[in-house]
Amino acid sequence: MKPRITLVSIGVDDLEKSLRFYRDGLGLATDGIVGEEFENGAVVFFELKSGLRLALWPRKSIAADSGLALGAKSATEFTLAHNVSSESEVDTLMEEAKKAGAVVVKRAQNTVWGGYSGYFQDPDGHLWEIAWNPQWSVED
Repeated sequence: MKPRITLVSIGVDDLEKSLRFYRDGLGLATDGIVGEEFENGAVVFFELKSGLRLALWPRKSIAADSGLALGAKSATEFTLAHNVSSESEVDTLMEEAKKAGAVVVKRAQNTVWGGYSGYFQDPDGHLWEIAWNPQWSVED
């Protein structure tokens, strides 16, 4: 297998609410909900950098498609991280997320690894980290 991930899908309980959070609140571009003509097909795609896409897909649809039972949500199963080029950009994005309806679970602060980061949860409880790492360069 080649080390390539092209799509990250996150399960949501309310597709419309999550669409508004990511599109209107965080400013991610999308064509909106597609696939509504298919059973369990309604999904939202956001085009990210380097050909990566983020998908919002109802949790019940993921369960139906995979054949697994719909389980309990857990915010600590995985995190999504957005790296930026400065501490001030971390603060700006954390505030934007809060205004969009995110719950800030850890305010931005200096880290033990020499960077600066904070955490918020989206409307479905998915955990996002906004981070500045002085060892990494970030393309704008």
